[in-house]
Amino acid sequence: MNRSFHLNLIAAGIGAVLLTGCGDAETTIVEKDPIEEAEDEHDDDEHDHGDEGFLIESLGRLAVLSNDAAEALVFDLDDSALLDTFSLTNESNSLTASAGYRYAVITSRSNDYIGFIDGGLWREDHAEHDHDFEQAPAMSDFVLTGSRPTHVVKHDGQMAIFYDGDADASLPALVQVATDLDITNETDPLPSINYTVNMHGVAEPRGEHLLATVRRDDAESTSANKVLPDQVAVYHLHDSEYEQEQVLEVACPDLHGAAQNHDFVVFGCSDGVLVAHQHDDTYEAEKIANIDELGDVRIGSFYGHEESESFIGVASSHGGGSAMLLSVNPEENEMELLEWQPADGASPVAYSFSSEGDHFLVLDDQGFLNVLSAHEHDGHMHWELEESIDISEEDVSTMPEGVSFSMSVAQNGQYVYVADPLAQHVLQIDLESLEIAGDIELEIVPKSISWLGIAETHDHNHE
Repeated sequence: MNRSFHLNLIAAGIGAVLLTGCGDAETTIVEKDPIEEAEDEHDDDEHDHGDEGFLIESLGRLAVLSNDAAEALVFDLDDSALLDTFSLTNESNSLTASAGYRYAVITSRSNDYIGFIDGGLWREDHAEHDHDFEQAPAMSDFVLTGSRPTHVVKHDGQMAIFYDGDADASLPALVQVATDLDITNETDPLPSINYTVNMHGVAEPRGEHLLATVRRDDAESTSANKVLPDQVAVYHLHDSEYEQEQVLEVACPDLHGAAQNHDFVVFGCSDGVLVAHQHDDTYEAEKIANIDELGDVRIGSFYGHEESESFIGVASSHGGGSAMLLSVNPEENEMELLEWQPADGASPVAYSFSSEGDHFLVLDDQGFLNVLSAHEHDGHMHWELEESIDISEEDVSTMPEGVSFSMSVAQNGQYVYVADPLAQHVLQIDLESLEIAGDIELEIVPKSISWLGIAETHDHNHE
């Protein structure tokens, strides 16, 4: 069923009270006084924090990329206050979070640039306890450069950046891997792979291993405008370089899209899905063939989560029609079309698992957040639509060209934040109640958003 924005006004008002901590149901953005710098990281003896150390309870922060100017804003989600605005080096940018969610990552592919904004919230492991820190957001001096940074993949505290390279400029592809500590310490050089050819590839970090695409010099690609790889290699970290240890025997023509969960790493191929499974220090590979429902298209994007046994794949039509969503279960060697598909006339603009992996979220251009949940039936897990939440009361046909709805999932609870460029606000949605719980008004048109903060920790070990 649809739950409209109008029907949620009461819930939104109540949620705004909880979010802002005052009796006024209308959220007001106020410039917040500068936050004191974080205490000296080694002065723990001055505080009595017990065996659990010093922990901060916070909803986190939200980075907002402006569509109006080359700038990014950082908000405090505890009181919806604007903390700071940062001028950016380039006009064309994309936004994501670092692997540890401390930093906003600003990528400008056309300018061969990656920069970082410190969100100001982070946690350190002090052996016998954790210690949290809070300071004002700040632009980092750390900058990465490489030819056409395109795919930024995060997994279990590591971020892999794949630079496509440029054949016209004789610049080969490159992979760099960074943790939040690397960004903080401005590590140079970062662990990397230096290719000899360019390619539109991807890399999946996995502990000391890195699964990354490779392309034979004589490989042909059916892509009209990108040189796609056709194989996957396993690299092992030695000092600051990744050394190739294995090339998976199963080919993957026109490779595009990858994801991983606790047990498997998957890659999209024109003839199916390449599945890599780790056994100690080696990987085995097999192929799940495309199902008939795909026709002449293939899965080109994947989404995975450590707690989900199935991956969600997205296959886009060559003619620009609506995307198809599929479930891929490597354990069962199965691929199936989801029973729920985007409504006619609606095109998805963003996808994400919830922080716990129990929901899959599809945000479409008609202003609906579609919440899918996994349910067991006949011994198999199937994804079913639980709710479609109407997050816009504006006429979506008036959406400015080049912008769309965007979302970001909090990593410390069951919240998702959705930015509406038409209404110029960000809604906080509770995935447990499926209600709108808060509203942050903006003075700019948001291009994209990214949650920053102290994520809940999960104990995963791929070694």
